[in-house]
Amino acid sequence: MKIASLIAALVATAALTALGQDGVVQDVKHGAKKAGETIKDGLETAGEKTKETAKTVGRKTKETGETVVRKTKQAVDGTGEKASETTQKTHHKSRKAASKAKAQTTEEQTTDRDSNTPAPGQ
Repeated sequence: MKIASLIAALVATAALTALGQDGVVQDVKHGAKKAGETIKDGLETAGEKTKETAKTVGRKTKETGETVVRKTKQAVDGTGEKASETTQKTHHKSRKAASKAKAQTTEEQTTDRDSNTPAPGQ
């Protein structure tokens, strides 16, 4: 009987140990599942943030490019206007000088004719 009691005790101990380990395994599985879900949620959040950041950077880059184009166009237009004004001023000065020279030449020709023409009654 002592051997039967000892065998029964060993079987009972083995059964309790197996049941206890099963609970521990279940706890470990549950903990691992929660940890996996937490990591998955974190990665999804990081992905969303990365996507938002990429959109923001893209938008800012586009705005900067548009600003550069606008400023360059303004600079070119401003340069064109200044060049046009300079050309107009130069043209005006040139015409004024030409008119002055023409008037001077006409005056000299008139003076020369007067000096070559004998005075009336001589």
